[in-house]
Amino acid sequence: MDLAVLEKSVATVGAIVVFVFALIGLKGEWPKNGLDDIVTKLLLGLMAFGCLLVLLATAGVLPRGGA
Repeated sequence: MDLAVLEKSVATVGAIVVFVFALIGLKGEWPKNGLDDIVTKLLLGLMAFGCLLVLLATAGVLPRGGA
């Protein structure tokens, strides 16, 4: 098995797991209105967005960076 395929597989599975748990946490935080709850919602949303970026990167949709 190629190392790049293994790396993409682990990144994909990890991103899916973290994305699901971030959405579950966001669903639980949604009705709360305190300042700390708003910050938690923001951070969970950013975490879910980051997972979507990882999924797009492993699918080859995002352009490659670097030199």
